[in-house]
Amino acid sequence: MKGFVQDIEGLAIKNEVFRRVLYTAKHCQLVLMALKPKEAIGEEVHKLDQFFRVEEGNGEAVLDGVRTAIQAGFAVVVPAGTSHNIINTGSVPMKLYTLYAPPNHRDGIVHQTRDVAEADNEHFDGKTTE
Repeated sequence: MKGFVQDIEGLAIKNEVFRRVLYTAKHCQLVLMALKPKEAIGEEVHKLDQFFRVEEGNGEAVLDGVRTAIQAGFAVVVPAGTSHNIINTGSVPMKLYTLYAPPNHRDGIVHQTRDVAEADNEHFDGKTTE
């Protein structure tokens, strides 16, 4: 089958790794993320748009310094050029997924932890899932 059709909520909740690229199309990319208690994605700025959806847990979204409490069911849209961070302020893992438009990471990449992700200076190489 062409494209991606799966239970994203279930996949996000089951995910235990910091970052897992599920599907990469020409113009967007679907990625699972899990943040440990008190862990953050890390402040960053992209030249692309990004969407986050929290499926489990709670925390804060920080966009250009403005902090907003988020929890399961919340969506966060980050326009290109916006300084942003997602922080798990809770005592349980935060499970979420994100869409990058256009893609930001190599297709299929799995980073077990944030430290591994930061050490791997990888970027999208133009290869899509199909």
